[in-house]
Order: sequence, then C-alpha cells, then structure tokens
Amino acid sequence: MTTSEELYLALIGGIRHFFGDAGKKTAVLGLSGGLDSAVVACLAQDALGKEHVHGLLMPGPYSTVHSLNDALELCALNGISNHIIPIDTIYNKFLRELSPVFEHEHHDVTEENLQARIRAVLLMAYANKKGCLVLNTSNKSELAMGYGTLYGDLAGALMVMADIYKTEVYELATFLNRKGERIPAHTISKEPSAELYIDQKDTDSLPEYAVLDPILRSLIEEGKTEEELVRSGTDARLLSEIIQKMQRSGFKTHQVPPLLAVTDHPLLPRNKCLRYNL
Repeated sequence: MTTSEELYLALIGGIRHFFGDAGKKTAVLGLSGGLDSAVVACLAQDALGKEHVHGLLMPGPYSTVHSLNDALELCALNGISNHIIPIDTIYNKFLRELSPVFEHEHHDVTEENLQARIRAVLLMAYANKKGCLVLNTSNKSELAMGYGTLYGDLAGALMVMADIYKTEVYELATFLNRKGERIPAHTISKEPSAELYIDQKDTDSLPEYAVLDPILRSLIEEGKTEEELVRSGTDARLLSEIIQKMQRSGFKTHQVPPLLAVTDHPLLPRNKCLRYNL
C-alpha cells in the first residue's frame, strides 16, 4: 500500500516535471471550498512555489457562503493569490438565450453542467492571458463513476489526482496538515458537494466514498469479477449500479487531460498517463 508521503512526493514531482516539460511556471485552478481543489492547490504550491499558484473562486447561484469562506481561508492559510469571479450573471444570460431552445423545460443536469462549463471557460481564459496551465482537481472515484462534466470540471492541462481515490484524498489532506493547518478543518469535515443545485451532496449520485472506494479498488486494482464480489458479501444491487455507471461513463475517459499515474491501473490509456517513480 502506498503511503500518503509517497503519494505526496510522486504528485509534487509529477507536477514539477509536467510544468518543466511544458515550459510553464504557473498553475491556475478553481477553488470551490471543497477538499479536492484544496489538496491540489497545496500540492501545486509545494511543487512550483507559492508565487506560482493562483486560484479563481467562482461562486454560482447554488454556492454556499461557507464554501466561499472555506476557499478564502485556504488562500489565507497558504498565501495563495486569487480572484473572485461570480458566475451568476453569466449563467443567467446563458439561460435567457437558451430559453427558446430549451422550450422552458424543467432544470436538469443540463443546467448543472452549464455552471461547470462556464467555470472552465473562465479558467482557460485566465490561463491563456497569463501564460499558465489549468490544473484539474478530479479524483479517481469521480472519474471511474463519470461524476464530472466534460469541458467543465473535467477540463485542464493535467489531472493531478485522477489516479487517487477520494478516501486517499482525505488521507493526503491529513498529511498536508501534519505540521500545521493548511487545509481548513471545515473543508475536511463537511459533506462533499458540487453545489450545482440546492442542497446537493455527492451522495445524491454516488454511494458513500467509504463504501464506494473499496469496491472500485476490488474491480480496478484487483481485477475481481462481479460474481466474486457478490460471493464475498458485496451487495449485488449496489455493485450492479456501480458497474453500470462505470461502463456508461467510460467514453469520458477518452476526452479528459492526461493524468499523473501512481498505480498500475490508471483509468486512462497508457499514452495519457504520466508516471514518475515514487
């Protein structure tokens, strides 16, 4: 089992090598107040230097005050430069222009994805203007389940944590805080949410990560079959739902940025995996 320290060293080394190969010095990423973006921000700082990481805080119509405060606290704790760009006006303009096309149908995942894609446009605009690269903050649990928006939160130049399960992200956060608080305690303790509709939680779409990750690990890393897992006690209905989601969202992995590989079983094809020795 890879330790948090080994993961940390592999990831900051990978970021450093990637930026060196690309001839870039500075990273930009969206800071939502959530755990994934907080961990990636700290990893990027340690890889590139404090002055070479910038955060965009892009609150939308369903963003909570506590998430914005958590993102601002992260920036304060780590000295991360940032801009706040609310997306409400942009989002509402899109909805008005699309209204005749949508024919006033009820809001669904379309409007959720639209928010993520607006944020991606803003990140790419900043990266183009400032000559830097966008870091993606998705994790392996989300990518395996298709829990991400193409051309939205799945965009970027590099997927830093896409070979690391969500439960490992929590462990990395603890490691990063070992010498003092870098990631706010509330960011770690609160229930994960993409905040794309009122009171949204990750568990609206996914099992608890403590339940999901061991199943994904058994399927992906250990190569166990559905039958083997059911015989070993895994709930058959839950397992079937997970496998279905993995299969139906597999097309997304062909359209995402390269990832830093830290296991022998990354989700992307070999030519999209960047591996650096632990």
